[in-house]
Amino acid sequence: MADSWKDGILLKIINIIVYFVFLGSNIYTVATPSSIYYYGKETYITPAPWAFLIWSLIHILLLGTIIYQFFPNGKKTIIDGISWRFPLLGVLNAIYVNLWSTHHYIIAFVFALFVSSAVTHIYYIVKKHHSAESFGDELFIHLPFSLYHGWTTVLVVITAFDAFGVSRLNHPAGIWTKVFVFLALFFLEGTAATYAFSTPEGDLPAAIAIAWSLWAIFAHQTSSGFVHWTSLVFAILSLIWVVKGAVGLVFRARGGRIALNDEERAPLVG
Repeated sequence: MADSWKDGILLKIINIIVYFVFLGSNIYTVATPSSIYYYGKETYITPAPWAFLIWSLIHILLLGTIIYQFFPNGKKTIIDGISWRFPLLGVLNAIYVNLWSTHHYIIAFVFALFVSSAVTHIYYIVKKHHSAESFGDELFIHLPFSLYHGWTTVLVVITAFDAFGVSRLNHPAGIWTKVFVFLALFFLEGTAATYAFSTPEGDLPAAIAIAWSLWAIFAHQTSSGFVHWTSLVFAILSLIWVVKGAVGLVFRARGGRIALNDEERAPLVG
């Protein structure tokens, strides 16, 4: 018997409510002239404000996700697979954004870890147990959660510096600041590389999210030559992994994808 659009209707309705009440707030925030992303704490890892526009792309794609849940393929992954983890993610994300925007950075860092954990769990379920079987699966499930997973990795790093780092407006970059910035940039670039090799074709959207952020850090960090040029090096390196993911995607589209079992296709990240 074919699935009815009414199957799992309670969760579908809750997903819609969570999307517009909690997740949608990021779109409204970025779109306003007084965006909070222009007035946060300035650390030596803070990216240019345009980096946060990735929120808008993620949430536009997630709008497709909550529509796609009413289709059989979408219902199988979103309702039966992801289940109540999506509403949980929406609530945690809203709490994190609110805490960050009100400058409660230490608590925001804790919730950034919660958000990252929730996204990682969803990412793992989608990648390991729900391989894309259609264009809709790719566009409305795999793409948004790949971007989300890469982006939350960046947010954890940014919020850690907000919580425990010095302000670049009031303090010059000391040796320990430079060390931690270098390690953070190296971690982000290494994560992009991990995404590129997570499957035979790589995870292009997640790698793009990391590369986008590294270029935004390079563009914004002009007060410290060390941070500015170091971030440029890692941004260039991240493009290598983006290209690797793009090549893998083209190879797969041309039918060069090798059939692998679940264990071999399990994502390395998470």
